[in-house]
Amino acid sequence: MSLVYSEEQQLLADTAAEFLMAKSPVTAQRKLRDEDVAEGFDAALWREMVDMGWSAIPFPEALGGLAFGCKGLGAVFEQIGRNLSASPLLSSIVLGGSVIELAGSEAQQAAWMAALIGGDKRIALAVDETPRHDPAAVALRAERAGEDYVLKGSKAFVADGVGADAFIVAARTGGQPGEQGGISLFIVAADAVGVQVSPMKTLDSRNHATLVLNEVRVGAAALLGAEGEGFAALDAALDRGRVCLAAELLGATQSLFDTTVEYLKTRVQFDVPIGSFQALQHRAAWCYAHLQLARSAVMAGLAAMDDPALDAAARARMASLAKWKAGDAAHRISREAVQMHGGMGVTDELDVGLHLKRIRVAQASLGDGDFHVQRYGDLSMIEA
Repeated sequence: MSLVYSEEQQLLADTAAEFLMAKSPVTAQRKLRDEDVAEGFDAALWREMVDMGWSAIPFPEALGGLAFGCKGLGAVFEQIGRNLSASPLLSSIVLGGSVIELAGSEAQQAAWMAALIGGDKRIALAVDETPRHDPAAVALRAERAGEDYVLKGSKAFVADGVGADAFIVAARTGGQPGEQGGISLFIVAADAVGVQVSPMKTLDSRNHATLVLNEVRVGAAALLGAEGEGFAALDAALDRGRVCLAAELLGATQSLFDTTVEYLKTRVQFDVPIGSFQALQHRAAWCYAHLQLARSAVMAGLAAMDDPALDAAARARMASLAKWKAGDAAHRISREAVQMHGGMGVTDELDVGLHLKRIRVAQASLGDGDFHVQRYGDLSMIEA
């Protein structure tokens, strides 16, 4: 299992870095926030990303993809994190597209994959119903009504839900909340009768939404996979999203670390750079060590998603390890970055604060540290 990018993946990372620094630097995220753009991203920028082939990276060639794997995606997401670049790449491609790839019929794949990869449509994954992420905790019901299903309930923190063309909704057709069995996946059009989408305000000023389904009726053709057996595909897609989000966290944390080290070299106090103070050198070295540990965990997680020799449980463990360690390092280093910048670290004048806000939301998304530590332990017990 390689813990470094290949030559082709590094070339992709370099291309992404150059493109995002030119077209979507941190100042662009400030502009989106200040102008209160409803979709949370620049549609023209997203079109350029699609034209560069980023939306095709994870999918097999048979579905119109490039078969470049999660490590290819990780190279891009690390640069996205460095620049705080907003796009529906995670929500519509990695999460939504993966569910359709893994659980969709040929007809459903034909109806959606080309449109998603081509950027003509966006789809959002609606899983969580409470502030704590847990895909097994789904309570929203889908009741049989003849050949149709009627969906009743609500979803929270739907990433890029505002402006989405459709939603993949995890609903319970059997079992009880907390059980993996009985969860089904449905494609629900955003303009279906009874669908209500409301924007949510989050710390990072990104596009998040609350989705309410008021007895929304969908046909049997909306069901992805077999009834009550959607959890495996859902969790596999979430794991892809978790490692990509971990790569984004890694990029954001690396950017904070680099910014902080540069500040230590240039900020003068008592007629010397504050980086000459041994206490701050120790803290910076501590940050560097955690950053390298996070990089190893993230690279291993990305590689695990692409390794056909691993079973689902092994990939899931590596995904949880990557998400936990990336979030842990981001939490530690973002605190140090704020403190080492002094009072200015929490002001809007510096980019430190913008990175901190995005990191806090990304830490909680798709499972916080507590969730993934518990999940890793549970999966390890099953393996033993």
